[in-house]
Amino acid sequence: MTFQHKFRTLTATALGLSLLAGGAAAQASGDTIAIVGATVFDATGAAPRVANVLIRDGRIAAVGEDVAIPVGAATIDGRGKALTPGFFDLHTHWTPNGRPNQTPAIATAYVQAGVTTLNDFHQPPESFAPRRRWLSQLASPHVNLTARMSTPGGHGADWADTATTKWVNTPEAARKAVRDLLPYEPDLIKAFADGWRYGFSADNTSMDVNTLGALVDEAHQNDLKVVTHTVTVERGKVAARAKVDIIVHALQDRPVDQEAIDLMKASGTAYAPTLAVYEPVKPGQSPPDDLNNPRYVQSNAKFQYALQNTKTFHDAGILIALGTDAGMPGTLHGFSTLREMELMVQAGLTPVEALMVGTANSARAMGVLDDRGTIEVGKRADLVLLDGAPWTNIADVRKTERVFIDGRQVVGPEIELPAANTVMTLPATPAAQALIDDFQGEPGRTRLDTLRVQDTDGGMDRSVLVSLVAPEPDGNQALRLSARMSVKEDPHAGVILPLSRGSLQPVDAGAFNGLSFALRGDGGDYKVMVRTVGGWWETSVKAGAEWTELRAPFADLRPSDDWRGPQTPWTGADLLEIQFGGSRPAGETLWLEVDDVAFY
Repeated sequence: MTFQHKFRTLTATALGLSLLAGGAAAQASGDTIAIVGATVFDATGAAPRVANVLIRDGRIAAVGEDVAIPVGAATIDGRGKALTPGFFDLHTHWTPNGRPNQTPAIATAYVQAGVTTLNDFHQPPESFAPRRRWLSQLASPHVNLTARMSTPGGHGADWADTATTKWVNTPEAARKAVRDLLPYEPDLIKAFADGWRYGFSADNTSMDVNTLGALVDEAHQNDLKVVTHTVTVERGKVAARAKVDIIVHALQDRPVDQEAIDLMKASGTAYAPTLAVYEPVKPGQSPPDDLNNPRYVQSNAKFQYALQNTKTFHDAGILIALGTDAGMPGTLHGFSTLREMELMVQAGLTPVEALMVGTANSARAMGVLDDRGTIEVGKRADLVLLDGAPWTNIADVRKTERVFIDGRQVVGPEIELPAANTVMTLPATPAAQALIDDFQGEPGRTRLDTLRVQDTDGGMDRSVLVSLVAPEPDGNQALRLSARMSVKEDPHAGVILPLSRGSLQPVDAGAFNGLSFALRGDGGDYKVMVRTVGGWWETSVKAGAEWTELRAPFADLRPSDDWRGPQTPWTGADLLEIQFGGSRPAGETLWLEVDDVAFY
């Protein structure tokens, strides 16, 4: 199996989406579409030229100046327009903290920017299957879902649970983690291999070359590419020695040296510098009042290294690809992909070279160039029709007029996005049963067949939590939690019981009055928390050494003090997760046992 075949295709639009073009309607993906007279930048290295492009069955059927238009084809007048392949973004995070911050809105932002293929680095593997089903209902780019690995104490492990980011620090552990991820069918793997925190905070741990090399080798044996969070020159050399496929950040601590160039050339490692996330003053922002502010001075110095190293690698023949780290603060989805091409020009590439970075180069880096990334016969019809001439003025990439994904027009005059793109959550399903978990079922999973997840505070010093299902003297089983609190204000530890796979689809518990459960513990206060689409709700309970049957009426829940986002009123109709846990003073311990969790 080739890498190309490994990447699954997500249908970009809901079934039955109409394609309206130049007054002619093509109602099915098998209809022929003709884009007539556009100036085609095909990303093969050829000069832009006026041509007709025929699309049939979602693929490019013909390209050329003399291509005849079949009778009955839906015709689009491309005269005076630029036609390019759809754009790529190999580094995004579809996170609740980004802008926009909900799956349908993020998908919309990308298709409106002409981004047709991207990698999402944010999701836990447990959510991959339901997320793919959701994306198939949307007008969306092709989204590659990425499994994540780091080291204990590494970046990416400093906030995520181990179900989201696997923690490995030996070759054996790395190989096993790859194999453990295979049932989820990840599209690629991201390794947080560099612990440098940009000089702004204490460094995290880093992944040694033997561990990273074993991870890459095991992934490659299973037709998976590996990308790395790598931001320093020396760690870039480690990534190249390990034969990583793509470094998806800028090396920015100093200028790259010849050894780094030689290693990356020898390994075939590509480079996606995510300049957009490092730009010290992003579009729409104002410079700081004090330009001598040490943080601003350092950010600017690192950005200059990032620009310089991008140009150096490019001139040395290293394959440059496009990524943005969109979803991080100030790095907007969709907008930042186009900004990245502008920043490539700022780094010293020509507009033509920047367009190649955003199309064919990125397709090559991901191993899908045989399928997409250029405008050639047989390729997937992922296309962008623009005003202007972006090969002359790169800012023209913002003048999007029409976007096609798999041959379907998803952006353009008279085109409406599917209704699913306007609904920010999946529809709630009624709670199928009262029992949530009695800890008697499949190891690690609730009675709803969802994966239990540990939750602790984030940061370099994290509370250490051990949770396991263990037998009681009466032969029953219960969930045991034991935690040592980190040394910080208000540390916490708990276990989450998702109500749906990956906590993605809300559950309507409106037919119930609250939660019932059995607890015993160290005698302190504990929190029972419920996450809804609109935020966290909580109540406090006490539990001593003897088992106690307790109830938490929904009417007693209050908005969580820890929730920082907008809080919507409680309805009971959009529940996502249940959590049991608590806090103790810094450095102290907490223990708790939970059993028979149910709605009542």
